[in-house]
Amino acid sequence: MALNGKTAVVTGAALGIGRAITEILVKNGAKVKRKFSNFKTTEEEREMEVRVSSEMKNKKLTVILYFQAALQTTADTFGGIDIVCNNAGILNEGEWEKTVSINLLGVIRVTYLVLKHMNKLSGGRGGVVVNTASMAGLGPFLTCPAYSATKHGVVGFTRSMALASIVSDYGIHFNAVCPGFVQTDLMYNIPNNLGQFSHLADIEKEMVEKMGTIHPSVVAECVLELVTDERKNGDHLLVKSNQKSYVTFPEVL
Repeated sequence: MALNGKTAVVTGAALGIGRAITEILVKNGAKVKRKFSNFKTTEEEREMEVRVSSEMKNKKLTVILYFQAALQTTADTFGGIDIVCNNAGILNEGEWEKTVSINLLGVIRVTYLVLKHMNKLSGGRGGVVVNTASMAGLGPFLTCPAYSATKHGVVGFTRSMALASIVSDYGIHFNAVCPGFVQTDLMYNIPNNLGQFSHLADIEKEMVEKMGTIHPSVVAECVLELVTDERKNGDHLLVKSNQKSYVTFPEVL
């Protein structure tokens, strides 16, 4: 997909990976809606996500309607939506319900909302959705089980949506990038956010030292590849220590 004239929505775009994704998409000609709201920071955007929780059901409809309106405004302003990067995420084992809400429910929620605008069956132009998963979504991470579970969920959701789109003729490709340790605030704050697994902080440190870290721009380059290569659908690109490889999953059905 050539990006000139295409419209992209990026969540969690103010810092880290999200900012790098935004920059590379703009550099390649896309128009990017950085977030769904007029909030000034991703932290405030995340707080909006947190309000959608099981113990605040009365708020849920309000937030969903807010997102719907924001997406509609984006589509009306730019003539449609072609690319969505579900990138917003946190790691906080001490507040695991918040982690699940943002990392997994947020991805599902945004995806279902944008189907209205991208689905060719409903008048959309098709396009690409790229979800930010993690290497923690491809194997067990003993230091952050809840975070790992959410990223496994993102992987499963992405693969399932890719197949659903093919069978249903949505015209949308669904892919995911699975980074290792990325030089972001999330990574630097891991030792402070392990909750009941804080006694494993030294193990986390050893993992970082052994695997090395990558700059957010490297992840953004992978996202660009997943967006522009029209052969990719249901693909998961693992990137760590500046090395990348596509994940091969076992046949289940």
